[in-house]
Amino acid sequence: MANEQQDMPQDMPHDRQQDRPQDHPQADEVPQGGGRDGVGRRGFLVKVGLTGAGGLLGAAAAGGVSSPTAHAAPATTAAARAAAPPAAAGTKKNAPRPELFAGRQQLLVPELLLLPDGPARDRAVLVDGGKFRAIGPAQQLIAAHPHLHPVRLDGHLLMPGFVDAHHHLTQSFGKAQSFGQPSEIFKTVWEPLEHALDEETAYLSAKLAALEALRGGFTTVADAGTRAPVDVAALAKGTEEAGIRCVLSKVVSDGTGGPAHLARWDKHPLIHPSLAIPVAEDATPAVIKHTVDLCAEAGAILQIHVNEHLASVERSLKSVGRRPVAYLHHIGALGPHTLGAHATLLTPAEMRMLADSGAAISYNPVASAWKGNAVAQADMLAALGVRFGMGTDGTRGDGFRLLDAAESAQRLTSGMATGDSVCGAGRLWLEHATSRSADALGLGRITGEIAVGKAADYLLVDIDVPELTPSYDLQWELVRLANRDLITAVVVDGRLRLWEGWPTDWDARALVKRAAKVGPEVVRKAEIQRVEPR
Repeated sequence: MANEQQDMPQDMPHDRQQDRPQDHPQADEVPQGGGRDGVGRRGFLVKVGLTGAGGLLGAAAAGGVSSPTAHAAPATTAAARAAAPPAAAGTKKNAPRPELFAGRQQLLVPELLLLPDGPARDRAVLVDGGKFRAIGPAQQLIAAHPHLHPVRLDGHLLMPGFVDAHHHLTQSFGKAQSFGQPSEIFKTVWEPLEHALDEETAYLSAKLAALEALRGGFTTVADAGTRAPVDVAALAKGTEEAGIRCVLSKVVSDGTGGPAHLARWDKHPLIHPSLAIPVAEDATPAVIKHTVDLCAEAGAILQIHVNEHLASVERSLKSVGRRPVAYLHHIGALGPHTLGAHATLLTPAEMRMLADSGAAISYNPVASAWKGNAVAQADMLAALGVRFGMGTDGTRGDGFRLLDAAESAQRLTSGMATGDSVCGAGRLWLEHATSRSADALGLGRITGEIAVGKAADYLLVDIDVPELTPSYDLQWELVRLANRDLITAVVVDGRLRLWEGWPTDWDARALVKRAAKVGPEVVRKAEIQRVEPR
């Protein structure tokens, strides 16, 4: 169809994809000096023929899709608006409704659409069978699909869901147990906690973590491998029932179980298999190299913690004679299918190794603030071309607060020292929390951006709020001003998973109630060893 975004080669390197010709002209983007109302909301809707009794949404309303403006009087002056009766408290004019997202196909017309080259208005997306099938000028898509009622999303941004590149789904019962503790606590907190889990409590922990992630705008989470003595199918069940996309790891430090795990979840719509070795010294060089080769063959990733804090770097030096990243490079285990978590303590030489090998890193700024020795030099990694995504490490499942932490951490650790007032700007952090995170997880062909052929994993964000008014640069504003309370809807694989923070098709409050009872019992059983400052 003319002027629609077409499928592009999915094997194109990420950096090349960023340089491809764009399908929407700069004139359609949000004006940086005039805010998102540079066209005006009603002006936008009139432009695409959606308002008024004769507009397409007026016709849609007659067919069963509500459109409060379809028969509105044409007066739009300030005086006319002031004379109109106020909306009831807690309600919004033209507010979208969850039932509009049902069915295999939806033609969505948001006020703003966050595309790979930035936010744009006067755009529509066609979702069909869980994927974005067409993206283009709203008027043209509506005309090309007369059998579909356009779903008008006034005052809302449609943007990619966040992708959590590093999580621990079986640690959700611990949460505040890690607060105020030394940097390396896996032996004193996390291993005891996970060892205390059984199939049922591991399932509950994973489903609770998935629910929190969805509420925070994450449509994908990557579990880095559990130490719980359970079949990881328990975690898959929890995440699948919650409705989130999951990169599910199996720890294979002993060199067994890798092929079976990769085959078990191959072709699953929401579960993507991965292999894990918690730290390099947990396995022999031969096992690590073989695991990377298995992942490369299967198109999966090896997840491994690297250079996280001083204790881990020193332990690696004592056990294998090299720092973690340098050791992986030495044994030939750094490559495009390796995802190193944290990497807060990198030498210039190690950064070069990462860039040259194509390995990826998960930048976890909240983990650094809560329990780390340092902050990963994400802005330097970006400058060197090192692939990196962003992860929570299971700390706090709020995508917008993760963006804020990512930018703030760089500003405090490097920007202020060098007089860098930009620190990558808002766009950098949005990209690395969405499309670049998906790339780091090996899911770049599947999710992470609003693009034809990609999975319909997206958020509907309320932008008609005080926090984002007036708007001048939406990408910066999402990083610094937005929060999860602004998320109206979370959609994964084309299916509505959350509406205003809660699932529409399962009882999440019952899960929370169950977890509130079971969680403390698991913690008591675990006999966690906390350091209590005096």
